[in-house]
Amino acid sequence: MAPIDFLSDPDQVAPPAALRTELGDGSFVLRSPEALQPHARCVGEWLEHWAQATPQALALAERTADGQAWRRLDYAALRQAVGAVGQALLDLRLPAGRPVVILSDNALDHAVLMLSAMQVGRPVCSLSSAYARQASDFTRLREMLALLQPALVYAADAHAYGPAMAACDLGVPCVFSAHAQDWPGALAFDALLATRETPAVRQAFDTITPDDHAKYLLTSGSTGRPKAVINTHRMLCANQQQMAQTWRFLAQEKPVLVDWLPWSHTFGGNHNLHMVLAHGGTLYIDEGRPAPGLVEKTARNLREVRPTLWFNVPRGFDMLLPLMEADDALAADILLRLRLAFYAAAALAPSTWQRLQAVAERVRPGRPLWLTTSWGCTETAPAITTAHWQQDGAGCIGNPLPGMAVRFVPSGDKLEMRIRGISVFPGYLRAPQETAAAFDEQGYYRIGDAGRLLDPGHPGRGIVFDGRVAEDFKLSSGTWVSVGTLRVELVSRLAPLVQDIVVAGHDRAEIGLLVFASAAGLQQPQALQAALRRLMQEQAAAGAGSARSPRRALVLGTPPALEAGEITDKGYINQRAVLQRRSAEVERLYAAAASAGPLVLAD
Repeated sequence: MAPIDFLSDPDQVAPPAALRTELGDGSFVLRSPEALQPHARCVGEWLEHWAQATPQALALAERTADGQAWRRLDYAALRQAVGAVGQALLDLRLPAGRPVVILSDNALDHAVLMLSAMQVGRPVCSLSSAYARQASDFTRLREMLALLQPALVYAADAHAYGPAMAACDLGVPCVFSAHAQDWPGALAFDALLATRETPAVRQAFDTITPDDHAKYLLTSGSTGRPKAVINTHRMLCANQQQMAQTWRFLAQEKPVLVDWLPWSHTFGGNHNLHMVLAHGGTLYIDEGRPAPGLVEKTARNLREVRPTLWFNVPRGFDMLLPLMEADDALAADILLRLRLAFYAAAALAPSTWQRLQAVAERVRPGRPLWLTTSWGCTETAPAITTAHWQQDGAGCIGNPLPGMAVRFVPSGDKLEMRIRGISVFPGYLRAPQETAAAFDEQGYYRIGDAGRLLDPGHPGRGIVFDGRVAEDFKLSSGTWVSVGTLRVELVSRLAPLVQDIVVAGHDRAEIGLLVFASAAGLQQPQALQAALRRLMQEQAAAGAGSARSPRRALVLGTPPALEAGEITDKGYINQRAVLQRRSAEVERLYAAAASAGPLVLAD
């Protein structure tokens, strides 16, 4: 691959570097040699700055109801709206410390309310709309609201979200952007926007400290029970400073994004939205999704806006690639201004990497596309590492950001990674036992991931992700199965017929697969089954060993369910949740009699 010129310019991207410190107990720590520089006191400081420095610059935009134009807010208008709604929140005299909860998809009103709450020192929590609009019942939503104890709940439309909110018996003020008049006692969001800001907003803003709670983000992890991750202003602001010291071009080139990633998750709500706000950039809210019938909307928006940074999950790239491969003009429009394409939430399959590069070479010859990633989680606001140099394929998650330390601790035949640093969360809301269990004796957060150095002799070459410690299991023979590594390999080899794979086999004699077909796989079920048999035969013939040779597979008839925790908002599979929820399918898979060749079943 031709070199990407700007990556060798230290004024634009920090050179790769890392310091390794041995701890004498078989573990070691990796950290950045660069000190973290001063950063904003609170999230609202970004908006205050850009509303003064570049008031007419476009901050946020969303499609109008007819889909034909954009509704826009520049930084001056955004600050005015935040001040008005912030004043309205103060006037309501809500109970101290209790959050504003937002139960809706990304939208301008959502952004304004979220920023307004933080502007006046009120924590905010955005919940996935799936819990209100796609669930067969609202048990999970009730659990989340009981944990959060909201002071106020907002939803975009009383008709769409009313049934879920009524089922939760809220007993707090409710705000709607549409049809508020049909909800007894509800407030219209437009009424909040019409409030006149007073000096009380500035007074509340000035009292915010870096350790105040800014956001709560919900996660269930492996327990299935919701936990509210505390995100402080310090965490959120430090993480953007860490990225700014690494992606130094952000100080020279304001980011322009087209982004669908939900604000109920740390990738969309913290990493992407905050990067735009911190640098005075622009975010176009994408109403599309990586799903049939919606991905075309994303393609249209990308083509029209021509972003400078493209953030997505692997499934998002996978679904857009056929459109780009079939239309060079579309691909050129999408890639024209891109400085980078960034994938997170899961590893990018080698086939996806190669196809993206091939499209880039065809429509912008001589200008390779920088494909990059980072590693992080909700509890770290989110980035811990970033891969800020050119690579030839997926797998490396980069080096620790300034102010972060990654401790590698032997765990079986792997190295468990644990995290300490300025953007690590202080704990879970009202969950002291879970908080204590999340940290080791040295104060490192136990993220549950494994990693290894790409080159132990040269730590600056980066960390290779090595799967989830909690997902890996032993076969009945005692052989360890590295689930993350195997899953990525198999999904890549089965592209484009497979959306994702869950690896089963804990305490079994052999590996089994639960297979989620892609749209192409659903249209060609016989081809998918043949591809699965062929892959398993090839693994056995190559002598891959029991840890990498599945012998049976079941093609599932229903997709992974977001509301059941099988798939997260950012689009990756929760292996443990799928295995638990579909235990009957696992039993069926292993109840089938073994045969001489690989076994493939289908729902």
